[in-house]
Amino acid sequence: MRLSDFNYELPEELIAQDPLEKRDNSRLMVLHRATGELEHKHFYDVIDYLNPGDCLVINDTKVIPARLMGAKEGTGASIEVLLLKRREERVWETLVKPGKKARAGTRICFGDGLLTGEVIDVVEEGNRLIRFEYEGIFEEILDRLGQMPLPPYITHQLRDRNRYQTVYARQEGSAAAPTAGLHFTQDLLQRIREKGVRIATVTLHVGLGTFRPVKEENVLDHHMHSEFYMVDGEAAQIINETKAAGGRVISVGTTSTRTIESVAEADGHIPESSGWTDIFIYPGYSFKAVDCLITNFHLPESTLIMLVSALADREQVLHAYRVAVEERYRFFSFGDAMLIV
Repeated sequence: MRLSDFNYELPEELIAQDPLEKRDNSRLMVLHRATGELEHKHFYDVIDYLNPGDCLVINDTKVIPARLMGAKEGTGASIEVLLLKRREERVWETLVKPGKKARAGTRICFGDGLLTGEVIDVVEEGNRLIRFEYEGIFEEILDRLGQMPLPPYITHQLRDRNRYQTVYARQEGSAAAPTAGLHFTQDLLQRIREKGVRIATVTLHVGLGTFRPVKEENVLDHHMHSEFYMVDGEAAQIINETKAAGGRVISVGTTSTRTIESVAEADGHIPESSGWTDIFIYPGYSFKAVDCLITNFHLPESTLIMLVSALADREQVLHAYRVAVEERYRFFSFGDAMLIV
């Protein structure tokens, strides 16, 4: 399986730079796997494709303002630190730019000394372990000093940081948003519940590994970074009861999909579970629990388009993407959505 098998041409102007004023006004492409038929709708129409007895699986992770701008003690050189993973109470695995200025022992000052950090080790792929020093509550300091870690293809300033959060974000810990969920409003979720669709909430803290480019031409040589997930007893029960009653499990986003498929047993049963997953889903994968998927339009040659191409046929997906380009859909994090049924 070659990396180039998942490439497509995307005009740069179709990369969405800003969220729409109304979350559920984005466009929705519906892909019917059985026939290959495509429909063009708006996201608020998604309710028409959900049936009583179905289950919607959402990821309630919350993005932290993980990008910190600091200065190297002694020289004042600018250093950017992106928090990736909490290792201990005060120790984080981070991505530092420029890395050459952040050898072990380097001290970095943030916010006129409100927060300081010391590089204590260099780990996998050049990431830095930083021990932070501060007074008070770290999350409150981060809220004051940190910026939302928007993807590099978004160059516009985000006016309202809540627009890079889902309306159901609860569990802090992500370095990126589960963007398929950005389209939902509380009103739409309530109408979905009233239709008889149950909602199961799981957590997967999205790391940058999900978005790292695949560099190997042989896709199977790519290594996924691990991410922390939680599936509590209530979510597991909802999903299992849905499957037992013949309903569909409709996953909101690739993160919810990876979570459910990571814990699913061979017969599709979902146990209560938490831990770390590095599951890599690509064509040929046999889904154990997820039946349908709500997702955004993803980067060419990314692990995300590979996951989508595992649920639907790769040629179907690439055809849908070509049509999306022709129809001027908006792409990536703040872009439009696709429902695969």
